[in-house]
Amino acid sequence: MAERSTAAVDVADNSGDEPLTAQADQSTADGVAKNRERDTDTDEAQGSGGTEGPGKASPPELHSGHKLARRYRLEECVTRLDGFSSWRAVDEKLRRAVGVHILPADHARARSVLAAARSSALLGDPRFVQVLDAVEENDLVYVVHEWLPDATELTTLLASGPLEVYDAYQMVTQVSAAMAAAHREGLAHLRLNPNAVLRSSTGQWRIRGLAVNAALRGISSDTPQRTDTEGIGALLYAALTQRWPYESDAYGLSGLPKDVGLIAPDQVRAGVHRGLSELTMRALVNDGATASRHESACTTPEELVKAIGEMPRIRPPEPTFTAPPEYQRTTYQQGTYGRQSQHPGATQPVPAPLPPLQSRTGRALKWAVSALLIAALGLGSWQLADALMDQSNKSEDPNQTQTTEDNDKGQTKPVSKPVAIEGARDFDPLGEDPSENPEDIDKIYDTAAGTYWQTNYYTSSDFGRLKSGVGVVLDLGKVQQVGKVTVTFVGDTSVELRAASEGTGTQPTSLDDYSKVAEGSGTSVTLKPGKSLESRYLLVWLTDLPKQIDDGQFRGRVVDVKVSS
Repeated sequence: MAERSTAAVDVADNSGDEPLTAQADQSTADGVAKNRERDTDTDEAQGSGGTEGPGKASPPELHSGHKLARRYRLEECVTRLDGFSSWRAVDEKLRRAVGVHILPADHARARSVLAAARSSALLGDPRFVQVLDAVEENDLVYVVHEWLPDATELTTLLASGPLEVYDAYQMVTQVSAAMAAAHREGLAHLRLNPNAVLRSSTGQWRIRGLAVNAALRGISSDTPQRTDTEGIGALLYAALTQRWPYESDAYGLSGLPKDVGLIAPDQVRAGVHRGLSELTMRALVNDGATASRHESACTTPEELVKAIGEMPRIRPPEPTFTAPPEYQRTTYQQGTYGRQSQHPGATQPVPAPLPPLQSRTGRALKWAVSALLIAALGLGSWQLADALMDQSNKSEDPNQTQTTEDNDKGQTKPVSKPVAIEGARDFDPLGEDPSENPEDIDKIYDTAAGTYWQTNYYTSSDFGRLKSGVGVVLDLGKVQQVGKVTVTFVGDTSVELRAASEGTGTQPTSLDDYSKVAEGSGTSVTLKPGKSLESRYLLVWLTDLPKQIDDGQFRGRVVDVKVSS
C-alpha cells in the first residue's frame, strides 16, 4: 500500500504539468502507472510549461498557421512539455480537424514515439482514437491522430457527479474489452486516466493515446497488463464515487482520506452497485492480495472481461414518459358552454335570462330540428333496406358476375417488382471509416452462389456488449417504393430493416438517421414495412449474431439481399 500511495503522489505532482483544455490531445495528465521511471517523472516536472531541463532537445519553433507536409495547418497549442508539443490542427486536404504531436527528430524519445505510433495505427481498432500519420520530416517527428469534437472526456463527465450505474458498466465493459484486444497484439497504454477516456455522442467509449502517450513521456513497465488493469480499476472507482482512489487529488477529483488506505467504492458512497464495487477492487488490488470480499484479483484486462461476463447483466434504465396535461372538463351553465374555473371558489359569469319571446322561438327551433332528424333517419333506413335487398338478390343469382368496379380494382392491384441495388457499404456505429470487411460487401447482391459478406468476430451474440449492432447500407440509386426486403443468412440471425427519410439527399452516417420499419429473425427473413415506404437508403441492421460452426466465433454472414417494390 505504501508503493501505491507514492505512485499517487507522483500523479499529483505531475498533473499540473500539462495545460489541458476540453478536447485536448492524446497527451493527458499522468495516470496510474506504478512501474514508471522515477527519473523521467522528475525531468518532466522540471520541464513543465515549456522550460527545458538540462540536456533536453529544444522544442521546435512553431506557431499557429504553420503547415506540416503542406497539409496540416496548426491552429492551437494544447500541450507543451519536455521538448514536445501537441496541437489542434486542420487537415486541409480532407478538410477535417486533427491532433498533432510534434518533437525534434534528435529528441531522445523520437524513435520510440514513431515506433509506438506506427504499431498503434496497425491495430486499427475503432475503440481507440486512431493514429492517421507518423512522419519524420525536416528535423521534426510528428504524429497525427483523430480529433473528436463530439466526444467528452471522462474528466468533464465526472465534474457534475458520479456516472449512472449503467453508464459506468458500459464504460468498464468497453474499455476492458478494448485493452484486452490491444494486449493480444502486444500493445499497452500505461497511462489510462480520466483524460484518456472519451464518450462519444452515440454513447460509445473510446481510448486515446494507446502506446503513444507513454512513449512521449518515456514511461515503461515490466508488467504492462497489470498496470493497465489497475488503470481500468481506477477509472471505474472514479466513475462510481467521483473520487480518485489514492490519497492525492488528481484530474479534478478529491483523493481518499490519508492513512485510511484503499476502501471499496460502496464504503465511500451510498448506493454504489455491489457487483461493480467488487470488480473495482479486484482490478485495483491486483498484486496477489485478496481483491474483494469473495473473489480473486484480476491481473489482466482479459481477466476483467471474463469477470464482467460472469456478472448479472446491468440493463439500461427504463425510459421515462412525461404525463399528459390534465384534461380540462367543461360544464353547461344557463344555456352556454364554458371551462370550469381552475381556481376553487371563482365565480362564473351568469347570463341574464332570455325574454319570453326568445324562449318560445327556441322551442320552435328545437321541434323543427327534431323533425328534420326524424326525416333523415327514415330516408337513411329506406336506402339501407333497398341496398340489403339488392345484395340478397345478387347472392341468390349464381350466374351473376362481379361488378365492373370490382373487376377494375382487381386489375389495378400493384404487382411486386424487383428493385435493383446500385451499391452498398458496411455500417459500424463505432467507426467513421468502414471496418466490417468492406471488400466483400458486393457479395450480398451478386448472382454468384455460395458467396457471402460477414461481420468481424465477437465474443458473444450481442457483439461482446460493445455496440447495439452492425449492418449494411443499401443504395437504391434514387428514391423508390419499397414493399419488402428479403435477407438470407448463414445461421439464425436477428435483423431490423431501417430506412432513411424520403427527402435525404446524401447517405446518412448516423444510426439515428435511419428509422426502424420492420424486424425479424431466422436464416431467411422477409421484412415488410408496416406502411407505405419510399426511400433511397436502406439499412439492414443485424442485432443478434449466430455462432458459426466452422470457426466457433460469433459473427453474422449475409448471403443475399433482395428488394422488391
